Amino acid sequence: MDADEVNRVRATLALYVADVFASVPRKDQRAKSDCYLRGLMLDGRRKSIQAMAARLPDGNEQNLQQFVNQSTWDPVPVQRRICERMLPLIAPTAWVIDDVSVPKDGRMSVAVAPQYCGALGKRANCQVAVSVHATTDTASCPLQWRLFVPREWEADDDRRAAARVPTEVAHREKWRLALDMLDTLADWGMRPPVVVADAAYGTNAHLRGALTDRGIDYVLAVRADVTAYPFDAEPETPDRNGPLGCWPQPRYRQAAPSLAALTAGLEPQAFTTIAWRQGTRGELRSRFAAVRVRPAGKAVERPIKAAASSEQGWWDGILPDCWLLVEWPEEAEAPTDYWLSSLPANTPIADLVRLAKVRWRIEHDYRELKHGLGLDHFEGRSWPGWHHHVTLVTAAHAFLTEQRLTPKVPGPDSLPTRPSTPSKTS
Repeated sequence: MDADEVNRVRATLALYVADVFASVPRKDQRAKSDCYLRGLMLDGRRKSIQAMAARLPDGNEQNLQQFVNQSTWDPVPVQRRICERMLPLIAPTAWVIDDVSVPKDGRMSVAVAPQYCGALGKRANCQVAVSVHATTDTASCPLQWRLFVPREWEADDDRRAAARVPTEVAHREKWRLALDMLDTLADWGMRPPVVVADAAYGTNAHLRGALTDRGIDYVLAVRADVTAYPFDAEPETPDRNGPLGCWPQPRYRQAAPSLAALTAGLEPQAFTTIAWRQGTRGELRSRFAAVRVRPAGKAVERPIKAAASSEQGWWDGILPDCWLLVEWPEEAEAPTDYWLSSLPANTPIADLVRLAKVRWRIEHDYRELKHGLGLDHFEGRSWPGWHHHVTLVTAAHAFLTEQRLTPKVPGPDSLPTRPSTPSKTS
């Protein structure tokens, strides 16, 4: 936005800030949040505090530095209020788990370490943050962020103290951080219609099982080497070892094939051409097949309900079934993408495809978050500073999304009111 556009929405932004940042105790801090959001939205190549302060007529670099890096205001209530406003507005078809990496110089910025950096496509010195987004084909909004803490930071007391990392924060795998965010949102009365993620998350059987345990359906991309049995495969019970031996439990006698091997056995007529959305260059379409399979592997555990309801831990050995969605473009020599989904067996394949492909919106909005709103321009090094900055970027993105989805500038009477109890979204 240029300066004139920012000025035209100043009154609307002030009402937005008064609502979203109502939990921030001091009036001057709320004024700084208004200033910071204008700095993020105002045109400019760099969105560091120094650069934003120089562009804003009321910008004060020292005040903004103190507000973001030293102030003790809690970003969590702000994040919750953003969710309460955005979920009813967006009416998401799915929540998307994703992560973003920010290249960094040096070793003192919080949670920085040599690790895979998606922004560079290689291993490099960077920070990585996991996020959950509410998504449709027309809009998305980050709901939660978690900064990934590499193992080398667990016992590095000097760097932890310098970056003001809380003592209770330790290394935690990215998929567990995603579950932590879903649990936090559930505590606020917010549940996803379905969870979508790429193969870095979907291939993890522990994540799929944890989502099932929470009653959350998913459409998760997986690698081709994930193993699964055909739907009609049945476990066999070995013979009893003598009259006094224990009764053996059923198990699958053959090794489970990979999804690539399973797909190779599908007939050509199993694939059908499906269009999932209108792109800038026309309708997006490809060939897909959907079959029921039973995922296998050492990480696939016995179903809790089956084990709990049986005597002495007896289990019939039958693995739970789910959808396998396969994409095989006409011009490709082999299938290119695979997804596993826990959606009901009567789910139309067109719905599976639409959900599997909804992640495109996250990539689109990440460009705005990073390049337009300065998500990766934060130059501070501390844990509180990073969380303050990310929350302010999320607030700016949410405000712009509200303006785009509700083009008419609302008056005070039409603004969403703060609910007395957490809103529930299904």
